[in-house]
Amino acid sequence: MKDPLKIYRKRFRSWKNNVRLEREKIYYSSMFKEKNLSLIGQGDIKEEIATGRPGIKPTPKGFLNIAAIYHHYNWEDYSLKPSLEKFGAVRRYDWFEKFNHQMPNWHKSEKAKMNNDMVDRIKQWNKESKIDVIFSYLSGALVSPESLKELSFLCIPMVNLSLNDKEYFVGKLRKGIAMGQRDICRYFDLCWTSTEDSLVKYRVEGATPVYLPEGANPAVHKPYDEAKTIDVSFVGQCYGERPRIIAGLREKGIKVEAFGYGWPNGPLSVDEMVRLYSRSRINLGFGGVADLKDTYCLKGRDFEVPMSGGLYLTEYHAELERFFELGKEIAVYSNFDDLAEKIRYYLSHTEEADAIRKRGLARARDEHTWERRFERIFRLLNLLN
Repeated sequence: MKDPLKIYRKRFRSWKNNVRLEREKIYYSSMFKEKNLSLIGQGDIKEEIATGRPGIKPTPKGFLNIAAIYHHYNWEDYSLKPSLEKFGAVRRYDWFEKFNHQMPNWHKSEKAKMNNDMVDRIKQWNKESKIDVIFSYLSGALVSPESLKELSFLCIPMVNLSLNDKEYFVGKLRKGIAMGQRDICRYFDLCWTSTEDSLVKYRVEGATPVYLPEGANPAVHKPYDEAKTIDVSFVGQCYGERPRIIAGLREKGIKVEAFGYGWPNGPLSVDEMVRLYSRSRINLGFGGVADLKDTYCLKGRDFEVPMSGGLYLTEYHAELERFFELGKEIAVYSNFDDLAEKIRYYLSHTEEADAIRKRGLARARDEHTWERRFERIFRLLNLLN
């Protein structure tokens, strides 16, 4: 039996978080209007507008000298590193070599040490061989504004990737310093966000944002010749409404297998996960953000499943329409009853399901690789000729 006190605390935290984010949204919307700001290209940066620093000489693809700052948690080296290497030589700084940001004394001492070490390493690399661009996947929890300001003096274009600005653009505050992007974004030449409605926040904070979602690596995410032994599968963490929906589908007699942290099946390796997409007749997706009400964002699996040749059935939200033809390249549902109905439909209409799979695979390979994402970013920075 569930602990009523735990349920109450969880609901209170969810309510409190929703209130915080609604206030944040109202604040940035009003400041955007007050400062008379605009979004170039209706929420995007037009291809013909380069944001590169003066004096940059574009380089042929494959000849860039790239410094990358990120840690491989579970997907980064399968996606970011091989895609960056398509554009040139990559040297990566990983703070886990010396500093683990999960250490208890991280914010008291280790963060400053890591930042000093990072700046020194980048400076040394630049002396050895001039760096053309710095790519990072950082937040205010990891890097300080002072360190980024010091790196900016090197006059190297800098771009930062952020994937959850719905919830963590500001994030937690430590002594007034935001653990999200708020206090660091203005020091980058380009802020790459996968959250469309955060563009306003970046502009208010004096940054130049570009809206691009995650991608997938076709060398990793690819179809396998596997027998379809699973009706419906889901890969992702067990939180929010996910357990209730999975349980509800099972109660309706739909066979669903869930994998990831918090599920009885546990997590999968990358190879196991990709093969699962081929073994499943339907691959389930959720578009919501944690316990936030009516809040959605694009996910990595939105592109990884189609690129792996799986039939993808995910929760509808408007941003999906910019990247797929809904109902033809991926399938969507609007509520629980619609989900159950769509599952039954596609399980009994295998030819239509296969057609959606094939069109989704073609679209993902053509437009939604990480390589295509980086090419867009580097061209906006005027780095490629």
